[in-house]
Amino acid sequence: MFSSPSGAAKLLLIVVLGLFGLKVAVGVVTGSISIWAQAVDSSLDLLAVAVTFIAIRASTKPADREHPFGHGKAENIAAIVQAMLIFIVGGLIIYSSVQRIMVGAEVKLAEAGIGVMLVSMIASIFLSRHLFKVAKAADSIALEANAHNITADIYSTAAVLVGLVVVRLTGLNILDPIIALGVSLLILKSAYDVLRKSFGGLIDVKLPEDEEDTIRSCILEHSGKVVAFHELRTRKAGSQRYIDFHLVMPRSFNVAEAHRMCDHLEKDLEKRLSRTNVTIHIEPCDGKCEQCSISPNLCQHS
Repeated sequence: MFSSPSGAAKLLLIVVLGLFGLKVAVGVVTGSISIWAQAVDSSLDLLAVAVTFIAIRASTKPADREHPFGHGKAENIAAIVQAMLIFIVGGLIIYSSVQRIMVGAEVKLAEAGIGVMLVSMIASIFLSRHLFKVAKAADSIALEANAHNITADIYSTAAVLVGLVVVRLTGLNILDPIIALGVSLLILKSAYDVLRKSFGGLIDVKLPEDEEDTIRSCILEHSGKVVAFHELRTRKAGSQRYIDFHLVMPRSFNVAEAHRMCDHLEKDLEKRLSRTNVTIHIEPCDGKCEQCSISPNLCQHS
């Protein structure tokens, strides 16, 4: 039920909505700025879920006349929106924490905050693991952004939990806004990581080196029939990979044989790298057989 990208987004919405309600309620009761920071972060998560829903629906639409390369970059845009929102929330928490340090305030009923933080941390651990699993299977950058956001919540929640325990035991209320400052730094770090990866997809950064190595090895496995290749270019839009290169074939191959080789290479690449679109430009060899690994019987030049 929750194993698809849309299903995972629904699960995310349910969990985050529940945690947001708990944190707001306990924040009101305790007056803890660190719990309010968590509640604000959860409200951001809710907005991020809405953005993710829209992005996933848009990115899965097939290519059309106006968008011949599909709609995959909608996920990159969604992730950037999430990152910007995370930056804003981090800044607001820093501002509120500094104000609380200057003015001072007492944390009441710390036990309630401890209980809610414990529940939140456990729920976030299981949720983040599931989101990473679905994001990896679907190659969804929007879901991955949410998974990183929830992972940051785990660490920040743990910090708040420890801080509330210390406040309860020692009465040092100043620790509450100090911990909130630490939470905000984790939030800002998460936003930076998401933003950096998302921009890469929008400006057509090449595929990771290990994926390009997979492409090269796949082509070189056919060196008995392929002379060489060059001009390899790769990029990614959402979960869709785009690969194009020039393939040098023996002059003795006719159009049908070259076409069959291209089809074979495309299928091989699609098996090794999911959601891949391959474009191959065929070129004849230049006749310098002494530099060629092809059998001389295949190199019958006119």
